[in-house]
Amino acid sequence: MNRVRAGTAELTALLDAMRGKRQATQAGIEATVDAVLSDVEVRGWQAVCEYSQRFDNCQPFEVDREKLKQAYDELDPSLRAALQRAHDQIFDYQQRLVTDGVEWQSPNGGTVGQLVRPLSRVGLYVPGGTAAYPSSVLANAVPAKAAGVGEIVMVTPPTAFMKPSVLAAAYMAGVDRVFALGGVQAIAALAFGCGPVPRVDKIVGPGNAY
Repeated sequence: MNRVRAGTAELTALLDAMRGKRQATQAGIEATVDAVLSDVEVRGWQAVCEYSQRFDNCQPFEVDREKLKQAYDELDPSLRAALQRAHDQIFDYQQRLVTDGVEWQSPNGGTVGQLVRPLSRVGLYVPGGTAAYPSSVLANAVPAKAAGVGEIVMVTPPTAFMKPSVLAAAYMAGVDRVFALGGVQAIAALAFGCGPVPRVDKIVGPGNAY
């Protein structure tokens, strides 16, 4: 019993230390993110380029649509067929959910209801590390297309992990513009509108702690 109690006490102390470290790390992450966002908001595209060079060792650039089509054309036929099937199923499901809204006559008089309209432009962040999945592109871009969003702008880190399958999925889903741009600076560019990256109404997609 004494041994169990000692073990429990040690475990509690370890967990407390881990929580403290995690909180400190989280505070550091938030401070870094706030600093980058503020810098990009003030200095715009120049700051975005500097952070991209610092973190990704590459200047951001827009991916030509011909490159997207090439990735689609050269994709393994079996993978392309699987992605197309996923695309069609997602679109079919999402399209059935689309509504212009509802309205009815209130018992107390007058017409009430809900009016639904698609956003003009959305930003899609696609990770560029080991979690660079074409499914992330389809899961986020296809519902936007089904809803009638006017323009979809995708950002993904300019690294060797810019997988052809991700670019092919962007082409398949009808993503309008793709930028080789990652990290906090990419989110900031979408949020504020910097250089060639237009400001968006909403940002979606997976990411890490930053």
